[in-house]
Amino acid sequence: MATRFEDRTEAGLRLAAALSAFHGRPDTVVLGLARGGIPVAAATAQALRLPLGAVLVRKLGIPGYEETAYGALAWAHGRIVRLINKPLLERVLQHGVSPERLDEVENRERTEILRRAGLYPGTLMGVDGKTVLLVDDGLATGATMRAAVEAVRAGGAATVVAAAPVGSVDAEASLERVCDAVVCLHLPGKFRAVGSFYRHFGQLTDDDAITLLHPQQQPLPHGAGPERSPGLRG
Repeated sequence: MATRFEDRTEAGLRLAAALSAFHGRPDTVVLGLARGGIPVAAATAQALRLPLGAVLVRKLGIPGYEETAYGALAWAHGRIVRLINKPLLERVLQHGVSPERLDEVENRERTEILRRAGLYPGTLMGVDGKTVLLVDDGLATGATMRAAVEAVRAGGAATVVAAAPVGSVDAEASLERVCDAVVCLHLPGKFRAVGSFYRHFGQLTDDDAITLLHPQQQPLPHGAGPERSPGLRG
């Protein structure tokens, strides 16, 4: 039976247990991938007593097959990092998708990411010389996480750890090539949609994300901190 998480908060607490080596470290920050990764990251950051911020990411979906990403965008420190899967993009073009339609996708996602940049707190958190824990609610293709990795590397991050409650084997393998470590609690042999591994997986609004990123968050109840972990994968 596939591992299931009650919701993103419970998944974040379980992820914190696997990241307990970073508890309270002054050189470490947690950044959630907006929007779905923010509640996971918020629970992880609170349990580990670490600062919480966000990386704004947008998937570049193939027209007509939007869940399949040919690339992704990430916003960090005033500029957009663009990551493209070139072999997949070539196949998309060969199958008749016009460059103009792909330009429309990218322009739309750039507009959305810049809109969020003006709203979300925590997107200007300094990462120069720091260990950055990048957290998402799941890794299907790994495209948005790879864009986030590029963004924080460009910001001077010294160490980058990609972390998620669930992910595909292919996504983990691709991230291991660009991260210092990858922590994924569940790697099913047959990956389905990320939401299928959660009992409650509602869509987040801007207000939800902004509230979670607000600096005056309430501490976790006593005893909700992470258990010790045997170590990191990667």
